[in-house]
Amino acid sequence: MKHFKADLHIHTLLSPCGSLEMSPVNIVESALKAGLDIIAITDHNSTKQAMLVKQIGEKHGLTVFCGAEINSSEEVHAVALFETDEQLIQFQQYIDHHLIKVKNNPTYFGEQVVVDENEMIIEEVDELLINALDVGLLQTEQFVHQLGGVFIPAHVDRYYNGLFSQLGFIPEGFVADAFELSKNANIENWVQSGKIANNATIIRSSDAHSPEQIGQAYTIFELKEPTFGEFTMALHHSNGRRTLKQQF
Repeated sequence: MKHFKADLHIHTLLSPCGSLEMSPVNIVESALKAGLDIIAITDHNSTKQAMLVKQIGEKHGLTVFCGAEINSSEEVHAVALFETDEQLIQFQQYIDHHLIKVKNNPTYFGEQVVVDENEMIIEEVDELLINALDVGLLQTEQFVHQLGGVFIPAHVDRYYNGLFSQLGFIPEGFVADAFELSKNANIENWVQSGKIANNATIIRSSDAHSPEQIGQAYTIFELKEPTFGEFTMALHHSNGRRTLKQQF
């Protein structure tokens, strides 16, 4: 087994709140500079920039998981990650169908652009990506798992857009592969609070919106190799794979 340093919540320049410096090339360079082995691209309600980051990462020995940070109808944020391009395409179709359509105001919210490897704009997304879906957290979790993906409620310690700030409880039947804490949360206090089960996996991620934030918070995984399958096993502490520690 080997140890792999992972930051599993990173936004690109496609997210309206993301810096325009968060191009695919800059993200990969910043991740490698931070000593990361694995990253995940999680733009707000969109997967459209993720696959290019994955392709660039592969050229430089960086493992990139693709997905999105969804905003449920309850205004709860959660990270959904997938192994294959086909799963990602199906999830994008799900988002396109359920995103409540409100036109973006770039002056107020920020630009929402997709770029190529040379940082040339190839698409501008009109619908506001930080808006909510018209489906709830539980329904989206179930769809992600039907596709074979991983579902992680994001920054559950935050006072807004977190599972507990919005709902106050974990819905009956809800299955989380892990719970994400933001970089300043006290993990021991959260475990002792009883809000999260003692055997639940906790990760910490940066939620980076600018290059210098990448790797500011991370999780160490013990795996044989940095693959999605190994990562999934580690989340469930199976076959000797495990989550070791969370740092910031």
